[in-house]
Amino acid sequence: MKVFGDDLDTLLASGKQIGAILETIPGAQDVGIEQITGLPLLTIDMDREAMERLGLNVSDVQEVIEVAIGGKQVGDVFEGDRRHPLLVRLPETLRTDLAALARLPIEIPEPRRSSSSRSVSTDTRVGPAFVPLSQVANFSIAPGPNQISRENGKRRVVVTANVRGRDLGSFVAEAQERMESLEIPPGYWMTWGGTFEQLLSAAQRLRIVVPLSLLLILVLLFGTFGNVKDSLLVFSGVPFALTGGILAILLRGIPLSISAGVGFIALSGVAVLNGLVMISFINQLRQAGTPLSEAVVTGSLTRLRPVLMTALVAALGFVPMALATGTGAEVQRPLATVVIGGILSSTALTLLVLPAIYRWVHSDVEESDSRGSRRSIEGEAPAL
Repeated sequence: MKVFGDDLDTLLASGKQIGAILETIPGAQDVGIEQITGLPLLTIDMDREAMERLGLNVSDVQEVIEVAIGGKQVGDVFEGDRRHPLLVRLPETLRTDLAALARLPIEIPEPRRSSSSRSVSTDTRVGPAFVPLSQVANFSIAPGPNQISRENGKRRVVVTANVRGRDLGSFVAEAQERMESLEIPPGYWMTWGGTFEQLLSAAQRLRIVVPLSLLLILVLLFGTFGNVKDSLLVFSGVPFALTGGILAILLRGIPLSISAGVGFIALSGVAVLNGLVMISFINQLRQAGTPLSEAVVTGSLTRLRPVLMTALVAALGFVPMALATGTGAEVQRPLATVVIGGILSSTALTLLVLPAIYRWVHSDVEESDSRGSRRSIEGEAPAL
């Protein structure tokens, strides 16, 4: 959660209120506020009344402080063709010593004494005089800003939290609902960032990638079979696979994430591949003159082992990722779980349901073939 505004104290107060709300939401862990204060700063306040009595200007005193603490370039040092700036400042031991800084001499402007006569007036000058800096300035050390972070030209404070035991989307939705009761001063606003911001951008990409992937699969199937009927039959393996993938992540208690969405895309390709192997072989048998029922049974039994081998290779290859517990497990486990669960359900439904659907869809072709064969037999029968 990012809070934007101008005043650091107001930003910090709003950040503390947000942190207190986040701590009450289930799943929030390691709630923290960006550290923007706590750095001890030396503050030198000018005593303008004392400076006025002594005839000093603010710029004169500030120049002495600038040279003593920050340093000032007064020339250049040449070493051959190289040039180095020459800086004048106090050594490190004195720049951190408040007593030494308080004794810095400040030159007082020389007052003029004038003596007048009837025709002649002469001015006499008094020699230079100095006063310590402590007489015209007050020293104090107090906590100040540790850092000032800006984004898009505005100051901001970040409140961070890790989410454990639940999905990020539902956590942010609940947090946004509770933040509605938070009153922020005018001119200040909040935005969500971090992993949730990445989730939104990835979800927007998936809204484009997933339909395009499924459409591309359907186009390739149509190019393979040349008709919509068989293309849709093979494509039916996709919902079969999605069912098993969703059931698998529910059984393991894994939230639906972007990596799981990527797993569904990979799963669609494997599911379509198994259906393509079976339907293509059944079509080959029918083109060779095998009746529909016999072609369906023979094709299913013949392609049983290839389909199982394809499914088991893909499923077993993802088992280590599904059981991962180390670095990157939060990405590997959802993807692998979706693929394994979807492959198991897709394989079972491809072997059992897809042949029955194929038999039912093409039953009209079998009836027309049987009618044609009966007519040919009746035409060839001798007349009594």
